[in-house]
Amino acid sequence: MGHMVEPSADVLEYLAKFGARESAVQQNCRRETSARSDANMQIAPEQGGFLGLLVRMLGARRIVEVGSFTGYSALSMAAALPQDGQLVALDVSKEFTDIAQRFWKEGGVADKIELRLAPAQVSLDAMIAGGEGPFDLVFIDADKPGYDGYYEAALKLLRQGGVVALDNMLWSGRVADAHPEGSAALLAALNAKIHGDQRVDMALASIGDGLMLARKR
Repeated sequence: MGHMVEPSADVLEYLAKFGARESAVQQNCRRETSARSDANMQIAPEQGGFLGLLVRMLGARRIVEVGSFTGYSALSMAAALPQDGQLVALDVSKEFTDIAQRFWKEGGVADKIELRLAPAQVSLDAMIAGGEGPFDLVFIDADKPGYDGYYEAALKLLRQGGVVALDNMLWSGRVADAHPEGSAALLAALNAKIHGDQRVDMALASIGDGLMLARKR
């Protein structure tokens, strides 16, 4: 049986150095955000690298991001899109996304990103009703009570063979508790749902805080 590497400080430092090829703008975004009290909401650099690689491997041209925070994940994915690619970023916070837009502009990807400020489920439902899509990739990293609804909406918006990626699906390991509570319980239930969902092919990887990948059949 394989063993997961313990995320020691040395391993995390190593991953920050060798886990992804960060642009100077990505580095600046990550470092500025790290000074915030809510910095734990930002994805790790190796996750950004993984998402960028996933965009290229899928040949993605259209992406939906649910939860943008200060912009690192959208920056990572948009940089991997072709010049005419589009990323629709959904968020509720003007404070966070004002910062994100500054980095998107600095990174030269602002013209690839369309920001929609509204509750994510409202935006997703409107996209479905309006016939938007199909999309190649949906990345979900937002409020945990909304995850199940976002997942279901993603499957409606994705093309066949498209991928939904969900962050924080290990929730610092608490999903494995005998009796998980709160967000851990919600995520554990969603992990079990996706594991048994015959609409998708799936894998849960211990990248960052756990990254679930589900490919629409």
